[in-house]
Amino acid sequence: MTMHMILALGILVLMIVMIMSDKFAFGAPPIMACLLLVVTGLSTVQEAFAGFVNPSVIMIAGFMVVMAGLMKTSLIGKVQSSMLALVNRGGYKSYALLLVVVMLGASLPGSGSTGYYVLILSLISTIPYNKKMPTSKLMMPLGFATNHPLIPFNVALFYGVTISVLETAGYNDGLSMTKFAVVNFILALGFLLWSLVAYRLLPDHPITEASVEDEVAVTTEVEAMPAWKEYCTIAAFTVSVVGMMLMNVLGNASYVIPGLTGAFLLIINVLDFKEVRDNMGAPVILMMAGVIGVADALANSGFTAMIGEVVANTMGTNINPFILIFIFALLTSTCATFTGSNMGAVYIFAPIAIATSVSLGLNPAAAATAVVISGWNGGYMPVDGMPAMILGMGKYKLPEFWLFTVPMYLIRIFALCVGAMIMFPVS
Repeated sequence: MTMHMILALGILVLMIVMIMSDKFAFGAPPIMACLLLVVTGLSTVQEAFAGFVNPSVIMIAGFMVVMAGLMKTSLIGKVQSSMLALVNRGGYKSYALLLVVVMLGASLPGSGSTGYYVLILSLISTIPYNKKMPTSKLMMPLGFATNHPLIPFNVALFYGVTISVLETAGYNDGLSMTKFAVVNFILALGFLLWSLVAYRLLPDHPITEASVEDEVAVTTEVEAMPAWKEYCTIAAFTVSVVGMMLMNVLGNASYVIPGLTGAFLLIINVLDFKEVRDNMGAPVILMMAGVIGVADALANSGFTAMIGEVVANTMGTNINPFILIFIFALLTSTCATFTGSNMGAVYIFAPIAIATSVSLGLNPAAAATAVVISGWNGGYMPVDGMPAMILGMGKYKLPEFWLFTVPMYLIRIFALCVGAMIMFPVS
């Protein structure tokens, strides 16, 4: 290893340790890492902070603004009403319909939306115990369902990350967003099938102190927008999604369409300037922009290519491509599960998976897609975020939690890798 490799690797490790330590704000470690790249001479200022003018980052930043506006509409309230009606009806059919309703609702904010899973978990926690539909049988499947849009047209975040890691690795052949969405759909089907099978394995116990006779009565106070503003917000969301999906046709314009629609929402006062600023500069945007500079430095030092060759040589040239992708998806998702750093895990393993695929003469699109999406599909340990909330709010014992989550995890990763291989053939 050269001195440049050692320095680049050291900065990467330091960045990950800072992210895991919880001593720093979420978006701060990548910025510090970029500063260190400049100080050590590994990158120029332009190279270290290139992520802040990366087209994919600009696209996602604009779309975060649009999503903030969408969350103010009454669509989420309609999802709540549908859930409560099904809980009162009870039975396995209602359970299956609830899964579908939550997964359809997840199609709007997309995978990994903190606001959406907090909303759903909070709603379930307020529902009194009902023998016909115990809330302990709802908390886990519906909580994880918020991460699996049944109509995954809103895949901008994961798609943007996948594009950025591929471009960093020198792959510039493009990636179909439609095919990328189909991979997410196959993943969602895998989760849905497991949840339907696992219904009888889920425990039956109350998670609130309410009596059995209590009726479900949950109301949510939402400041209603005028109808015309709701229509404009939904139209802005639709235009953003369609614009991003037509990237191959519209070219560079696709990257700024979400920003333009976000500006439109500001003009009509759906959002104020502080909301726009906070969403465009959200920690996840700082994380995306910052780690691009670190990933570039690793690639430019030759470290990423070296690791890819080592892994490829270790696995042998006869390894099945599916097994290769499956192993990297397991490594990424497990790292994310134990550290709570989804983006950090992706930016560690995605470049290595891509370099390994290239070393074996394989198209790296499938590996990049599976590894990026897998970063948000661990969850079998209640270490951080949504899994921890599900365990606590559902009053589950750890064996009960694992009985559902471990098979769920393996099935999801398997379905994800199958979908990636089908949509993006490696040869």
